[in-house]
Amino acid sequence: MAGYVGDVAIAYDRDLGHVLFEHYATDIARRATQRPVRNMLEIAAGTGIASRQLRDALPMDALLTAIDISDSMMDVARAKFLPHEQVTFQIADATALPFDDEAFEAVVCQFGVMFFDKDAAFREVHRTLKRGGRYLFSVWDSRHYNPFASLTFEVMKQFFPSDPPGFLEAPVSCFEIDPIKETLIRSGFEQIVISVQPREYDILDVPAFARGLVFSPLIEEIRERGGDPERIIEALVEALTREFGSNPTRYPMQAILFEAEKTDRGVKNR
Repeated sequence: MAGYVGDVAIAYDRDLGHVLFEHYATDIARRATQRPVRNMLEIAAGTGIASRQLRDALPMDALLTAIDISDSMMDVARAKFLPHEQVTFQIADATALPFDDEAFEAVVCQFGVMFFDKDAAFREVHRTLKRGGRYLFSVWDSRHYNPFASLTFEVMKQFFPSDPPGFLEAPVSCFEIDPIKETLIRSGFEQIVISVQPREYDILDVPAFARGLVFSPLIEEIRERGGDPERIIEALVEALTREFGSNPTRYPMQAILFEAEKTDRGVKNR
């Protein structure tokens, strides 16, 4: 997520957040607070879209710690909270968490696992969870189910047939369930529940959504190749409306949610 700097972070939050992330954030926050939580960690918090939902779902006296590696993303997130809301933001690496053992009852990561080493990150989550604590995280399903990646990639091939930008391949790179499940088990987790979550969203402002996709870290790859972002946005708008209609554009997406628990047996077997 380090590529989300400056205006890219603002566009990500404004133009993509409500379409791609808010509904999933509401769901993961509900699930993460089904058991009592006093201290929660959110990894790869980005611009605070899930953080806002988590904070609203937690008891008032609970503490939420939100980490990311992008200060620009965290600046956007910080602006969504008042000082009394007991949310702490800090720059930290998911693979080397700067927290004590057994510090949290729950750890949440929405659409961040694709961007870091899972073996190291899962071990760190397991270390920092209390016994009986839960780890909830979501990843995008394959690009077949997520046209923000598949359609954008097809448009990129129109403009750069020999060397299309590949950034949006990364978000949809963790759709194979078994390797992730095995990594969780190796890290000591048990009671693993996996659910596939299809959704549909009415996009009322397709040009804004297309602009958010282009003015992601993808924009650096476009500029390196001498591309015209505005022409690419126009082509992406045309592709989205052609595929999914207009007024509104009925946009499909699909995520995979993992819920895992740190049990006494999981600790002893490590």
